Amino acid sequence: MNDRIVGIMGAMPEEIDAVVTLLSATKQSSHAGRIYYEGYINQIKTVVVVSGWGKVAAAATVSTLIHKFNIHELIFTGVAGAIKHGLKIGDIVIGSRLLQHDMDARPFIPQYEIPLLKKTYFECAEQQLSVARIAVNDFLQHGNLQSTVGDSALQQFSIDTPRAYTGDIASGDQFFADETKKQQLLHNLPTVLCVEMEGAAVAQVCFENQVPFTVIRTISDAAGEGSHIDFAAFIEKIAGKYSAAIIKNILL
Repeated sequence: MNDRIVGIMGAMPEEIDAVVTLLSATKQSSHAGRIYYEGYINQIKTVVVVSGWGKVAAAATVSTLIHKFNIHELIFTGVAGAIKHGLKIGDIVIGSRLLQHDMDARPFIPQYEIPLLKKTYFECAEQQLSVARIAVNDFLQHGNLQSTVGDSALQQFSIDTPRAYTGDIASGDQFFADETKKQQLLHNLPTVLCVEMEGAAVAQVCFENQVPFTVIRTISDAAGEGSHIDFAAFIEKIAGKYSAAIIKNILL
């Protein structure tokens, strides 16, 4: 067996239920109200857990993974809302840099900068980025998408030829349902591709503990999108299956 221990997190059960089914020799334990599933994927020891929504929940959960389960690296997977125009529902964003868009301690420090650390962005290591890109592109480009998700589900959400992007992801305890708010964020942070609620908090904890991390997000709503999808169905039929297939590709 490989000595590597990988932690996998998602904010909602539906985002990682399919990942749990990949585990062999599974055992469960409960800590601080969360259930941790331990097992092996492709002979790599893996710990899977649902963090819950938001930065605090995510930070608390990844801290347990690091200090209780001694993980060597962390993968966070789930959905995000597009900010950059051109991204479509079903596209995938791999976070090269993560920042907290709701961090604002002005006038004491610049907006978005993390106190004491003097950092605005937390960078994913190039090795993790490279592995994630290969895993995502393999999933999208070799017919695996159709066989994994199914044509019916792809048609339901008008997913045709989804693309993979690598770029900045912004996190904060705020849901962006208003187009004006999206445009304001894009004006302030023009390199941001998408927004979610956990990734940058996870990235900060990993940075402080010198644990490599990867954040992979499936776009569930597009900037300027007029129609509203069935979010629960999207998580179950699309995002969860994306996560399991990509993680299986990463853990080789």
